[in-house]
Amino acid sequence: MKRLEGLAPVLDANTRVLVLGSFPGVASLRAQQYYGHPQNHFWKILGALWALPLPAMPYAERVAVLRERGLGVWDVYRACEREGSLDTAIQNAELNDFAAARRECPLLEAIAHNGGESFRHAKHTEPFGLPVYRLPSTSPANASWSFDRKLAAWAEVLRRHGVA
Repeated sequence: MKRLEGLAPVLDANTRVLVLGSFPGVASLRAQQYYGHPQNHFWKILGALWALPLPAMPYAERVAVLRERGLGVWDVYRACEREGSLDTAIQNAELNDFAAARRECPLLEAIAHNGGESFRHAKHTEPFGLPVYRLPSTSPANASWSFDRKLAAWAEVLRRHGVA
């Protein structure tokens, strides 16, 4: 099985909330874009919260909006082996250096895990002494949650920290 490398983090000194996914899916790795699968709700949720056409915007502009709003994006895994895109297929995973992200983001006030696989690693982010949230996965594989239900859960957390 081929070893896959994740994407560079989208964060900076102004990041107040860091969203941690698990690992980019095939479409995201191919495009070299976070949440690159067209059926993933990540960009649609943020677009609805911020009243912006994020899914239709070029990726560089979407990333610029994240930075402006204080929202960072990264994954818990730096690298892994996996066939397909499902989290259940991840093997031999290496964690990212969360302490480095914490140092780069002095204004960081919360960590939001995007889905259950990411949240399994909350024990690595809780020592920062910040609120840590488990958000419903925006993945198309999370079909048990409607868009509106995901939107409400994400809105509650992001509004609490001034990024929605």
